[in-house]
Amino acid sequence: MKLEGTIVAMVTPFNSEDEVDQAGMRENINYLIDRGVEGVLAAGTTGESATITHLEQRKIMDILVDEVAGKVKAIAGAGSNSSKESLGLVKYAETAGADAALVITPYYNKPQPHGLYEHYKLLTETTDIPIIVYNVPSRTGTDIDVETIGKVSQLDNVIAIKEASPDLDKVSQIEKKMEELGNRDDFRVISGNDNLTLPMISMGAKGVISVVANVDPQRMGDMVRYALKGDYVKAEELHYELYDLMKVLFVESNPVPAKESLNMMGRPAGHVRMPLAPLKEENREQLKKVLQDLKLI
Repeated sequence: MKLEGTIVAMVTPFNSEDEVDQAGMRENINYLIDRGVEGVLAAGTTGESATITHLEQRKIMDILVDEVAGKVKAIAGAGSNSSKESLGLVKYAETAGADAALVITPYYNKPQPHGLYEHYKLLTETTDIPIIVYNVPSRTGTDIDVETIGKVSQLDNVIAIKEASPDLDKVSQIEKKMEELGNRDDFRVISGNDNLTLPMISMGAKGVISVVANVDPQRMGDMVRYALKGDYVKAEELHYELYDLMKVLFVESNPVPAKESLNMMGRPAGHVRMPLAPLKEENREQLKKVLQDLKLI
């Protein structure tokens, strides 16, 4: 499996009883597919993985696979700071029929580089599902280094890294390491930062796992497709059209602004779970203006 294009890091919609809005999730999946995205990811950070139960997470995986029905890539968020818990989630994603599992570097306990390697090794020795490593040091407290990425990339079934550090030079270092290992065609770098996706593609990345695409899947998807084709003039135009949206969606903790955007657009989203809180009013007005400027509301 070769990952490419725009994969949407979907929000998890909740209803007024604080349950997963299953019908709303199915509606969102079809909305995104109809607008040309190449994949959808459920139960990731944007899907509030930190506050959904494992039972809910498994149900979300089932809905994802059932509704996608092979039309695009279905990717399941399956990480944990416990290798044992992560293995259980990855196994479930495989049984459910997901195309790949996104596995965050274990957070809070700050494992050593050789511990990170053993974590992913355990998953690949026990399952056959393609695995995407997710590096987001701002949330986990751990930044997987290039040497360790190189070792992990040679494990069976590890197909990509979602790189969400702000260090663009690291993208070049990873691509160079893959070239040295003869693994550049098989192991993909995927952007984890919407606003850095265009420069990352110019350095060899093959797409994005995107928050922005929840709100504007058409333009985000077009930007990535133009960039991957080498049409950087059109890609740059779309990058700057979307730039204010890329920034305002992180004016408070993700996915607070993304969910508020969807609510303004009349799409299923609902509230965020505590300890996240509703968007501040001054930021809500800023967000509303950006959505109006893009003619999304």
